Amino acid sequence: MRSVVAETVGEPSEVLRLQVRPIPQPGPGQVRIRVTAVPVEASDLHTIRGRYGFTPEFPAVPGIESVGVIDEIGSDTEGLAVGQRVVTIGVTGTWQEFIVAEAKRVLPVPAAMSTSTAAQLLSNPLTAVILTGDVLDVRPGEWLLQTAAGSTVGQLVIQLGTHIGFRTLNVVRRRSAVEHILALGGTAVICTEDEDLRERVAEIAGEGGVSKAIDCVSGQVGADVSRALTPDGELVVYGALSTHRQTDPAKLTIPIFARSLIYETKSIRGFWLFRWLNETPQDRMAATIDRTVQLAAGGALRVPEGQPIPVEKFSDAVHLAEAPQHGSKPLLVFDP
Repeated sequence: MRSVVAETVGEPSEVLRLQVRPIPQPGPGQVRIRVTAVPVEASDLHTIRGRYGFTPEFPAVPGIESVGVIDEIGSDTEGLAVGQRVVTIGVTGTWQEFIVAEAKRVLPVPAAMSTSTAAQLLSNPLTAVILTGDVLDVRPGEWLLQTAAGSTVGQLVIQLGTHIGFRTLNVVRRRSAVEHILALGGTAVICTEDEDLRERVAEIAGEGGVSKAIDCVSGQVGADVSRALTPDGELVVYGALSTHRQTDPAKLTIPIFARSLIYETKSIRGFWLFRWLNETPQDRMAATIDRTVQLAAGGALRVPEGQPIPVEKFSDAVHLAEAPQHGSKPLLVFDP
């Protein structure tokens, strides 16, 4: 089978190779999946660089999502069948033609759902659902302040705001992105290219202010978001785009204003989907994932269509994943 393999930790463009490996065999309670498509996520590339939340044993196959078809079932495996179209949940090493997964880590997806949506179903849509629901419980009429509003998660949060009825205050870096965010349904937009974030939050949200925020930029922008919140406000940090190429852990920081923590008793906490998938009770995780699938299947969540790229051209997909204004997310596809 074809596998994209990182031979050692390092820059993806330098250490990734396409290799032919043996097809794995499923054991008890497992299934084997013929992979159709996998998204190339920034987190995949950071894992190869050694700056993500876990470091695999190298040589390593990247990837944390996939959609495919079950082609073999191990013994003592119930509830799944050969030929079912499924996605994997919290399974790593998906950039290859066949993967083996525990049955509990496999989820059938609706037949009408596109390959692109199914391939991207969990990491971004699920993150948006968890952050706005389980973590912050954003209610109809409330404001939610978010950075990187043009990202996939940012766009999905805007859609959830429209569906649920909460208002989104969206931070972007470029003036050219403002109209797009408003067209998506964003309530208001702040452009840090020519606007002061804290001043604009006060102007837009008024006396009631904003008490809930999510941030995937960190650095000074994350600090400004924290300072812009009302007393007792809460900021959830789920990314660090401001240090995108930084490999020194000491440089991955948010310069938090001590007054915000001490006198205004604001709180800041992190969120990492991989930890959530491995620590959340099974029934609660299943309910949240099912809700995400239903929102996507029903059209309330519309995942931007990805760009299919043959696995043989994986280097093009890696480059596209981090290119400025790259547009569609690259999807590695495995034709039979």
